[in-house]
Amino acid sequence: MLDLALFGFFALIMVLGLRHPFMWVLAYLYVDMVAPQKIGWGFMTSLPLSLLAFVAAFSGWLLIDRKDGAHFTFRQGLIAMLLVYCGLTTLMADFPVEALDKWGWVWKALVFAIFLPLTLTNRLRMESAVLFMVLALGTIVINAGIKTVAAGGGYGTLSLLVDEDSGLYEDSILSCVAIAAIPLALWLARFGTVFPPDWRVKLFTAALIFACLMVPVGTEARTGLLCIGVLGILMMRTAKNRALYMAAAAFVGLAAIPFLPQSFTDRMSTIENHSADQSASTRIAVWGWTFNYAKDHPFGGGFNAYLGNELTFKTVAAETEGSTTTITAQTITDKARAYHSSYFEMLGEQGWPGLGLWLWLNLLGIWQMEQIRRRWKDRSGEDERWIAPLAVALQQGLVIYMVGSGFVGIAFQPFIFMLAGLQCALWSYCRAREGRDMRNRRAVVPATASSEAEPGDAATVS
Repeated sequence: MLDLALFGFFALIMVLGLRHPFMWVLAYLYVDMVAPQKIGWGFMTSLPLSLLAFVAAFSGWLLIDRKDGAHFTFRQGLIAMLLVYCGLTTLMADFPVEALDKWGWVWKALVFAIFLPLTLTNRLRMESAVLFMVLALGTIVINAGIKTVAAGGGYGTLSLLVDEDSGLYEDSILSCVAIAAIPLALWLARFGTVFPPDWRVKLFTAALIFACLMVPVGTEARTGLLCIGVLGILMMRTAKNRALYMAAAAFVGLAAIPFLPQSFTDRMSTIENHSADQSASTRIAVWGWTFNYAKDHPFGGGFNAYLGNELTFKTVAAETEGSTTTITAQTITDKARAYHSSYFEMLGEQGWPGLGLWLWLNLLGIWQMEQIRRRWKDRSGEDERWIAPLAVALQQGLVIYMVGSGFVGIAFQPFIFMLAGLQCALWSYCRAREGRDMRNRRAVVPATASSEAEPGDAATVS
C-alpha cells in the first residue's frame, strides 16, 4: 500500500504536467528532496523517479512551456563555471572511482540550479516552488518531530523515513536545512496564494516550525542548535517590537531547558569544550589536514579527496568525584575522516579556485537579496508587497546555511542550490519589473511635456 500511495502521488503530478509542464519541475523538487523511491519497500525501489522527473522537467520546458520572462543571470553563470571546474577536478581526482560516485549527483544539482530560474518567471511559479520545497521537507521533518516528542531521540539513532545516513536524512544536514526553511514557511503563511492565509494555514505553519525546531533536539546535532541561534538573531532584524521579541525568545528558551533530554544537554555542552569530545576533536584535526593539503594541491584533489587523510589527535576529559578530579588524555589515530565543513570540503576537493567560486556565488546571493529588500520594502501594492519579504526569507535561509555549513559538509546539498535558483529567479524578476517601470516613466515624461507645450505653440502661431 505504501508503494501504491507513493507512486500514485508521483503519477498524479506527472499527469498534471501534460497540461501544465511546470508541474514536472515541481515533481523533481519533490523527488530530489524526499526520495520516495527509497521510502518504498517493493516496486518503488526499482523505479528511476529522479531521472524521469529530471528529463520531464527539461523536456517540458524546452518543447512545450512558454519562455516569456526567462533570463540568464550572472549567478547562473557562476554555477555553470563551478560545474565545469568540478568536472575537470573529477577527471584528475585522487580517487577516481569515489569521485565519480559523488559527481553522479552533484552535476544534477548544479544543472538543475542553472535551469530552475528559467522556469520561475512569475509570482505563482516562485510561490509553488517554495511551497513544494517546504512541504517536501515537511514530509521528513514532521515525522522526525513526532518521534522526538513521543520517544525522544539521540545522535545517530532518530529513526527517519529512510534508513540511510545521506542527503536530507543525515542528522546534521537535516537539522541545518530544517531551520533554514523556517523563514520560507513564515513567508508562505503571510503571502501565500495557493493556500491563502487563514487560521488553518497559520496553525499548520506553527506546527511545522515546531517540528523543525524539534529536529536538532531529536538528532542531537550541534549544528542545529547553532542554526537556531542564528535564526533568532536574524528575525530580530524584522521584528516590529524587538524588546518584546527578545523577551519572548529568552522566556521560551529558558522554559524549554527542563524538558530537554539529558543526552541533548550533555552533547551540546561539548560545543564549549571540544577537546573532550572525539567528534569535535576529529573536525579540528581534519580542518588542519585539509589546509595543509591545499598548500600542496591548490586546485584540490577532486571529490572525496578526504579518503587520503590520516589524523592523529588528542582528547582530554575531566571527571570529578567529590573533591577529586581525574584528567584522562588519549591519543587517537584515524583515517579517511570527512571534512565536517563545507568550506574545507570545497578547499580540499576543489582547491582555492573552487572555494572562491562557491563563496562568490553565495555571498553575491546575500547581497542581491539585500538589494531587493531595500528597493522593494516600501512597496504597498498587492502585486508588490510580497517581494521584499521573500527576499528576506531567502536571505535568512542562505545565511543560516552559510553558518551551519561551517560544521557539516553540505557544499553541494541540492536544497541549497534550489534556494540559489529561487534567488536568481527573484533577482531576474525584479530587474525585469524595474526595467519596465523605468521605460514607462520615460514614456510618460515626453508625452506630458508635449501636451504642456501645445497651448504655447498655438499662442505663438496666432
